[in-house]
Amino acid sequence: MRPRRPRSPLGGNAAVVGPTCLLLREEIIRAATALIVRTGSEQSVTPRSVAREVGIAAPSIYAHFPDRDAVVEAVAVEAVARLHQAIAAAVAAHHDPVEALLAGCAADVDFGVREPARYRVLLGWARPTPEAPAADEPGREGLDAFQLLVDNLDARVRAGRSSSTDPFADAVTVWTALHGQVTLRADLPDFPWPPTDTVEQMTRRLARVNP
Repeated sequence: MRPRRPRSPLGGNAAVVGPTCLLLREEIIRAATALIVRTGSEQSVTPRSVAREVGIAAPSIYAHFPDRDAVVEAVAVEAVARLHQAIAAAVAAHHDPVEALLAGCAADVDFGVREPARYRVLLGWARPTPEAPAADEPGREGLDAFQLLVDNLDARVRAGRSSSTDPFADAVTVWTALHGQVTLRADLPDFPWPPTDTVEQMTRRLARVNP
């Protein structure tokens, strides 16, 4: 059992007590993330389970989140942001357009294989929507991460390194295949999967990368 932390003033309302309760909000997100990682499912997240993990009273959760779904959504937003950062860093490390594309795709799969529970949550909660979301909406980072793939493939075409005639459609195909790789590996761990370096072969083929 985690020791119960001292009760925050006025239930821990961030608008009233400032940085202290912003910190508590971050602790709640970390606790929910830990539960999801430990159990492999977002169903383990409830106000009571999160409060127990943090060491606070369950009603204190509602000073920061309106309901349980908002807590899970916050976990997803953070996971998508981390994924986007990993992909962006991998892409930026390469000057060659093809190598940058392959590195970004590999970073996506690597994150999903290392963090299957968080990856599953981000797919369900922080996905791109048909209408471009505002900068502070949950889907924004997911849309940005996908846009990186579109931009990278478009750069391959302009550099004469891809025969794609529709970078957006082909990026969707690559994106779908990458997520399929991760989710199927998590769901069917006993299947004789080939090494993840097959991601490079798949990406080259689906992105129509020229030799």
